Amino acid sequence: MTHEPSLQPKSDANRILCIGSVLWDIIGRCPAEMQRGSDMPGRISRLPGGVAMNIAMTLARFGMAPILLSAVGRDPEGEELIAACGHLGLDARHVYRSEDLPTDRYMAVEGANGLIAAIADAHSLEAAGAKILRPLFDGALGSEAAPYSGPIALDGNLTLSLLDEIAASPAFETADLRVAPASPGKAERLRPFLQRGRGTLYVNLEEAGLLCQDSFSDSEVAANALLARGAARVLVTDGSRAATKADGQEIHTLEPPRVTVARITGAGDTFMAAHIAAEARGEAPSTALASALAAAASYVSGEPPL
Repeated sequence: MTHEPSLQPKSDANRILCIGSVLWDIIGRCPAEMQRGSDMPGRISRLPGGVAMNIAMTLARFGMAPILLSAVGRDPEGEELIAACGHLGLDARHVYRSEDLPTDRYMAVEGANGLIAAIADAHSLEAAGAKILRPLFDGALGSEAAPYSGPIALDGNLTLSLLDEIAASPAFETADLRVAPASPGKAERLRPFLQRGRGTLYVNLEEAGLLCQDSFSDSEVAANALLARGAARVLVTDGSRAATKADGQEIHTLEPPRVTVARITGAGDTFMAAHIAAEARGEAPSTALASALAAAASYVSGEPPL
């Protein structure tokens, strides 16, 4: 039996599309430091996750109305995940449901010294390809003649070819695109947005270096380098060090609050979602950056985002 949510967006004003990975996160956490080959006691949890899902969950907590565009299987794991979306206040009516593709998964191991290793199995999302975008072309959410014009949070778990199509497509030309690479291993998939000067890019220092094929001492240097390579607007984080927001006209750099780190996975997604929500509330650039850093710090400390 399927469990399709029957949500209606709260209003057009706070509606946002979240496009990308919706999957199960399987996270092993150990309170002690770990190294390669460590075999330690800890806790293993399974939670709804994926970059698009994490962003959507945080946006919902901030009062926005996320609509998911992704691929989820019709296997038991997929049915459970879609039901979870409904319970979390997320609109999953437009998610592509496949009969033959399994629901994707992400697995990570974290120690007191941070992320030890992670594997993202988003092969079903990649295989579904452009099918997940049908609602933006068939009139359900937009079309090339009447493009969707609201905010879109997009993650780099999509294939490079599909991201390139999105960066150039008339169906996205009026949207407020917010783009994250999903992981350093997929950072270079954001190159089409860099080359076309489209959207706001949310990257960490390592991802900025991969996009620019360089290394940077801090977030401000990285942000300026991304702008020089064609980015329209960027936010660069650097863990517990200063983060920078820049758009070619102004630049803001702020230190994040100092907290004890209890978890890592999802911190960048929380930062991005909190920044989008802060700007939707009309906060000034420096205030919005501070709000996002505070929310991410609260998250990594083990508390829900502010």
